[in-house]
Amino acid sequence: MADDNTNRYSSSPGVAARFVSQKLVMKPYIWSIVHVHEHSRRNLDGLKPPFIAVANHSSHLDAPLVMGSLPRRLSQNLAAGAAADYFFDKWYTAAATRLFFNAFPVDRKGLRNRKGLAGVLLSEGVPLLLFPEGTRSRTGAMKNFTPGHAALSISRNVPVLPMALVGAYAAMPYGANVPVAGRPDVHVVFGRPLKAAPGEIAHQFAERIYRYVVELHDSTARAYGMPTQADFHRAVALRKAATEQAQLAEAEAARDAEPPMDPDAQPSTESAPETAEGEPSDS
Repeated sequence: MADDNTNRYSSSPGVAARFVSQKLVMKPYIWSIVHVHEHSRRNLDGLKPPFIAVANHSSHLDAPLVMGSLPRRLSQNLAAGAAADYFFDKWYTAAATRLFFNAFPVDRKGLRNRKGLAGVLLSEGVPLLLFPEGTRSRTGAMKNFTPGHAALSISRNVPVLPMALVGAYAAMPYGANVPVAGRPDVHVVFGRPLKAAPGEIAHQFAERIYRYVVELHDSTARAYGMPTQADFHRAVALRKAATEQAQLAEAEAARDAEPPMDPDAQPSTESAPETAEGEPSDS
């Protein structure tokens, strides 16, 4: 286990530090640079820790939006799974990630030394924030969800809170260091907490959660004139087709530029000079 001291995820000093960092620093800043709209907060009324919050992942805004939108009773100990190779590779990024997001390292390469930490935290009453796509979308289009969150929900008998983040990709797309100017609109949509149905295995449960998050995303996107997931996937397909067409045209142009063969040209019959042994010379 990479982090034997799991008490820090719910300790009183940690709760106090996160209140200052999240509610007095991070949320005021994020809410000042994007216009945040929250939807269906009534779905949170009966929810109690521990639980697993999941959302689509397309921007560095995503975790701050989730942390800032959830009520304090649900977010004060919420621990975000963060890529170990990205956020925990340097001490100062690790310290900031822990301070602002109560983060625990997730090994995308499957290293054994952190296996089981998420389950331990749930067993100790700590709710989790996971992004089941595994990494940020480069295009705004959602990838399928990996089943880890669903397996945790089933094994620890805790609900999954599906959330959709709409407009975060446009506000701060992949590769951007800061959100775009003009305080763009972003929407945080809370779904109904879900549990696996009797006999439903992790892959099936994860697929059902994925479809629900897409539904939450697209119903809100259509209501506010924003791109749906179908729009994002269509744009990806069109860009791929355009790239392939450009590559084909380039290859055809290269073939057309080759000099034509001279039909009257005869192959050379001049032989290479021979050495005394009758073999071609290297000189």
